[in-house]
Amino acid sequence: MEGSSTSFDDVRVPLKLLLFIDKRPSLARQVRQIKQYLKTLETHFEFNLDVVDIGEQPYLAEHYKLVASPALIKISPAPQQMLAGSDIVNQLERWWPKWQQEHLDTLNTAETDADNATNLPPDLESPFTYSAEIMKLTDEIFRLNQTREELEAQLRFKDRIIAMMAHDLRNPLTAASIAVETLELGYAPNQTRNLTLSPELTGQLLKHAKTQIRAINRMITDILKAARGASMELQIVPQELDLPSLCLEVVEAFQNRLYEKQQQLTTEIPQDLPTVYADGTQVKRVVTNLLDNAIKYTPVGGNVSLIAVHRTTQKVQVAVIDTGPGIPAENRDKIFEESYRLQRDVTQEGYGLGLALCQRIIRAHYGQIWVDSAPGEGSSFYFTLPVYRA
Repeated sequence: MEGSSTSFDDVRVPLKLLLFIDKRPSLARQVRQIKQYLKTLETHFEFNLDVVDIGEQPYLAEHYKLVASPALIKISPAPQQMLAGSDIVNQLERWWPKWQQEHLDTLNTAETDADNATNLPPDLESPFTYSAEIMKLTDEIFRLNQTREELEAQLRFKDRIIAMMAHDLRNPLTAASIAVETLELGYAPNQTRNLTLSPELTGQLLKHAKTQIRAINRMITDILKAARGASMELQIVPQELDLPSLCLEVVEAFQNRLYEKQQQLTTEIPQDLPTVYADGTQVKRVVTNLLDNAIKYTPVGGNVSLIAVHRTTQKVQVAVIDTGPGIPAENRDKIFEESYRLQRDVTQEGYGLGLALCQRIIRAHYGQIWVDSAPGEGSSFYFTLPVYRA
């Protein structure tokens, strides 16, 4: 803090200057020049200079609408004024006489109302400190309210997941248990009421038990994801990615599901499709989830398509198309919300987490994801990824 002596000892509010800086070493010399210039000034009033690091008090920079540093702000007396750039000393030489006159005018006014001036509330003796504390407290209250709302939303979300889990896990668990118990009765040599199971029935029971166990496994996977909440951080490590190979790898993993439902999967993925700049693990989750949903909601004997096109010089577009029941227009945006489920999904396994996760992954890649659909006409899910640039 720099200042000169004052001939108005009864005036308690000096001219106040605020110098905003950042961590750049090159600013140190400029700050010394400003301080040195202020020391050489001959004034008949007190002035204060406070130096503020933007990184330590960002709320003040926001409050004063700071757009550059260093910046010198005259905060009192009014009106406020900002000097910014590399020539603050030159600007001070031009403006200081006017500031001095403004302050002298303020002092003259204060002398005519000495009682009010000498009885200022303690908080007003340091308007800068008071303003800084108010801004800081306001910022903290906002962050605390935001954190509280996020925690309350996560608790409500987990309560819904637990309720759905208790209901949904019961059906596949019961079905799997019945299949296993039937197999046990048919192959228990010490039982007096052995069942005679044909090879065909045995195969059907085993297949049914495996299907239900897979359904339970998918539910548990979704539950574990839900336990981490919507605020789960995504680890995105983008790199050059061969999208056709990734898509074909995912398709291969669904061959048994397609065979079980007698569905036809058509792929249209050009071999000359450019590589994309994306995280292979996360993109695989998106393609897997969209194909899983398409197969799930497409009826037995239906068709599913996986198509990729070089839409623009900057983007590659992928589409997963099904011949399922479709989605009403009013629900097309809602299906990407955490835990949102359509009425058609009540009898299906899962918790509505997949599409929300897909949206987060694609947005993290600066892409878009959306759906075109109509009831009874199937659904087409699209997403884009950036083309890799060497």
